Amino acid sequence: MATFKTRLSEISKSQGKVILANDYDPSIKNLEAKTLDNIKKLHPFLCGIKLNFHLLLPLSGKEILKINKMAHRYGLQSIADIKLNDIGNTNRVTIENLWNLGFDAVIANPIMGLDSLKNLVDSSHKHDKGVITLCHMSAPEAKLSYDMEVKMGKKQQLYQLFLDWALTAKVDGIVVGATFPKIIRYCSKKAGKNLSIFSPGVGTQGGNANEVISAGTNYLIVGRTILNAKNPVNVAKELQLQSFGK
Repeated sequence: MATFKTRLSEISKSQGKVILANDYDPSIKNLEAKTLDNIKKLHPFLCGIKLNFHLLLPLSGKEILKINKMAHRYGLQSIADIKLNDIGNTNRVTIENLWNLGFDAVIANPIMGLDSLKNLVDSSHKHDKGVITLCHMSAPEAKLSYDMEVKMGKKQQLYQLFLDWALTAKVDGIVVGATFPKIIRYCSKKAGKNLSIFSPGVGTQGGNANEVISAGTNYLIVGRTILNAKNPVNVAKELQLQSFGK
């Protein structure tokens, strides 16, 4: 079986580099049905779908598995966005359950430490699953933490340390918010082709798809901009074209 990184890259060549963040407001009903419908309608313009606690908590394991099977039926990769960050044993139990639910990758928080991150990556890669780590998030207040100066051998900002750890642990990708194109450019220049950059925050949060693609983003993670649109298909199609650099 091909690796997560290869599977995602292959589908993105034909269907673009947009990952749907299927994160619905708690007031929304029929989450399973709406998500399955999103996959059916939007899959020609997506390479993946991202599920977080908006669905993982209210839906059953059976419902999550059904969603992931539907995503795979259309060739999409499924990412569990839980910012995993715990001791090794808990991380192991968590990813075993996520893989059983049909997920292809997990988003983790590297604050767990480099050794724990390496173990997580090694364990995931043995099953051809992926690990994406936080580097710098899209919310404005992210500056308060990810821009913090830390001293680990040398003085640097936290996101720079997280980038170094991502490269050392050989993760599949990092999350850098589309609202910080300068940081995307920095990470892209330093990482080269060694990892992919996933950028949430396009549209609703103020990020510009064309700008971040030019800066080095490999994949756009888009939620409310598509979900809340009057015509989600048209918006997804336009973002797909932008992801191709058109």
